[in-house]
Amino acid sequence: MSYEAFASYYDGLMQNVGYEKRAEYFCSLAERVGHTPGLALDLACGTGSLTLALARRGWDIYGVDASPAMLSVAQEKAAQEGVSLLFLCQPMQKLDLYGTVNTVICTLDSLNHLTEEEELAETFRRVSLFLEPGGWFFFDTNTIYKHREILKDHVFVFDTDEVYCVWQNQYDPAGEKEQVEITLDFFEKQGDKYLRSREQFYERAYPTATLCRLLQEAGLEPVHRFEDLTFDPPAADSQRMVYAARKHQKEE
Repeated sequence: MSYEAFASYYDGLMQNVGYEKRAEYFCSLAERVGHTPGLALDLACGTGSLTLALARRGWDIYGVDASPAMLSVAQEKAAQEGVSLLFLCQPMQKLDLYGTVNTVICTLDSLNHLTEEEELAETFRRVSLFLEPGGWFFFDTNTIYKHREILKDHVFVFDTDEVYCVWQNQYDPAGEKEQVEITLDFFEKQGDKYLRSREQFYERAYPTATLCRLLQEAGLEPVHRFEDLTFDPPAADSQRMVYAARKHQKEE
C-alpha cells in the first residue's frame, strides 16, 4: 500500500494526534523502564511527525515506512526544519537495517495494518533481529473494542482547508478476523470543481494474548501494557493500548 492519495492530506487530517505530547510520552516511557533510547528506529514512520518530535528531544532516530509518498513528505518536513534524518523505504515485515538499534517504536496503529498473523509475526522477528539485547520495542495497537464499537460501520467526515474527506468503515461481524475495511474518499477543490481520489485498506485488531505470544516467539518479552498515553492499565473500553517489550539478554 503506497498511500499516494492519503499522503497529501495525512498531516491535515491527523492534527488531533498531538505528536508533541506523544513524543513526551515515549520519552517518559523510556525513563520509566530505565532505558536510554540510544540509536532508535521509528517503524512505519509515515510523514515523520513523531520522528522529528523525538529528534527535537535529543533522540538519535531514523524512520522506515513502506510508502514512498509518505516518506517524501517526511523528507520535505525535515529539510524545512534543517534537520538531517535518514528515512528508508521498506515494509515492516521486510525490515532490513544496516545494523542494530537500541529502541524501536511503532505508533498510531501501524501494526493493525498487518492483517495476516504471519505478517505480524515476521515483523516482530525482524524487530527482534535488529534490536540490541536488552533493547526495547514500544508500540501501540487499536483494540478489538475499538473495531467493534467505535469504527464498526460508522462514517466520519473531515472538512479541512485542504480537503473534504469521507471516512467509511465496514466491519464484518461474521468474519474470522477482527477486521475493518476502511475507505477514504478525498474531495479537493480545484477552481469550481472537486477532484476526487480514494484510498482503501484494512485494519485488524489482535487479542492481547496473540500479540504477547508472537512477541515471545520472536524473543521479545512483553513487560508492560498501558492505556494510550498513560501509565494506567488498559480498561475494557480502551481504544488503543501501548506495549513495552524488551529483547531478551544474551545468555552468558
